[in-house]
Amino acid sequence: MNSIRKYFYLSSAFLSGISLVIMTLLILAQIGARFVGTVIPSSEDFAGWLLSATIFFGLAYTFQEGGHIRVTMLLTRLSAKKRRYQEYFNLGCGLFISGYLAYYSFFTVYESYDFGDVTDTYLVVPLWMVQTPMAVGSLFLFIAMLDSLRVMLLGETPQYVLNEDEMSSVE
Repeated sequence: MNSIRKYFYLSSAFLSGISLVIMTLLILAQIGARFVGTVIPSSEDFAGWLLSATIFFGLAYTFQEGGHIRVTMLLTRLSAKKRRYQEYFNLGCGLFISGYLAYYSFFTVYESYDFGDVTDTYLVVPLWMVQTPMAVGSLFLFIAMLDSLRVMLLGETPQYVLNEDEMSSVE
């Protein structure tokens, strides 16, 4: 089970990294094209979509690694019992928000596909293709939070808490 979880989080990071590399290469190609007096059509649009993919694909991995901004200074000052209750509350709120985001992101993708919506850019791209990384990334984050809640319900400490505690003790 741990290897499945490990590969799930690594796939989130990998998709984010690949999106970032492709975005960087596209921007560099656009810079090079301008030097020779040409333009890559809609490169700015694709770079923006790839930036969105980078952000949303990276959410689950960043959450697991304890990289999201939280009020760790406050949480570390709570007693173990109070902190556990606070973590349950935080995960509950996070599950609600990420679940809501994932549901409506997939609903938006479905509607865009169903209605045949396209982008309003120079190159016409089906809108559902542009929206899918946000929906998948939101689902990854929801699964990561659900996994952390499962770990807490088993009486263990979630990995993101361990990573946060390790980072706060180093400073």
